[in-house]
Amino acid sequence: MTQIKNIMVTGGAGYIGSHIVQFLCDKGYSVIILDNFSLGLHENVDPRVKEVIEGDILTEQDINKAFSHDIDVVFHFAAWKAAGESMVDPAKYARNNIGGTISLLNGMLHHNVKYFVFSSSAAVYGNPAYLPIDENHPLRPTNYYGYTKLIMEQNLDWYSRLKGIKYGSLRYFNATGYDINGKIRGKEKNPANLSPVVMEVAAGIRAKLQVFGDDYNTRDGTGIRDYIHVTDLADAHLLAMDYILEKNENLVVNLGTGSGHSVMEVINIAKSVIGKDIPYEIVGRRAGDPAKLIASSELAHKLLGWQAQYSDLTTIFKTMCSVYF
Repeated sequence: MTQIKNIMVTGGAGYIGSHIVQFLCDKGYSVIILDNFSLGLHENVDPRVKEVIEGDILTEQDINKAFSHDIDVVFHFAAWKAAGESMVDPAKYARNNIGGTISLLNGMLHHNVKYFVFSSSAAVYGNPAYLPIDENHPLRPTNYYGYTKLIMEQNLDWYSRLKGIKYGSLRYFNATGYDINGKIRGKEKNPANLSPVVMEVAAGIRAKLQVFGDDYNTRDGTGIRDYIHVTDLADAHLLAMDYILEKNENLVVNLGTGSGHSVMEVINIAKSVIGKDIPYEIVGRRAGDPAKLIASSELAHKLLGWQAQYSDLTTIFKTMCSVYF
């Protein structure tokens, strides 16, 4: 296997990126972060990081500065991720998610870096033709965010075929929770996902929660999602890196639990864990939201030996309480 000198993490001060960086540092790797801090937090940067470059993946000078560290592997988390926002401001998502990833790939080619671990999304699938969703499911995203992730995956495939880059593409379902060891304490900026918004309401940061639709064909009318703890995600990323380095093969896998919870179930479990009321109002559906998204992660288990350990909702909200209260 390739001897790793340095690992570059784009978005390494962000919500998921900071958890990945902590795992990498725990394993003794030398890490360089490239982050523009639009969403990242300086307080969440692991003190063991070799260098933090406050820069942008769309800026050639910043990319070259990061790659000057003799990088062996790139972990890529520097993307906008709010599905609803992507439907009203697609240009923002096209520029950063698509353009920024191509800029990063071109930087890899220029500096002869061959290994890439990519934060993808279940949003590439769109409305499920069947459940649970496996990796052979049709790719028909229903929001522009999901479309950008699909385009990024397709570019990775082309760069692999044409230029020999090897990549792991990890399709998350709903990432949530906080560091199981309680070391990462900075709250996610401008969250759009359900669980951090629930926490903001419980903590008095927001007055109430909006539930987008209660007329879906689900057990209580609200949308059902597969929630995956960020510590479980971090574990999968390191296993994916080991896989592509050892096998010199590409990897595309789902990361989820195989079970789903409705919005109302999430609210009720959060109330029981936190011990506070969570006011909410029912509003209209959001464009592009499917009724149910549940993962099959059998391939990740088969290829990586991975399975979720911390992704029950009670554990998820307990880890979030240490950050919000």
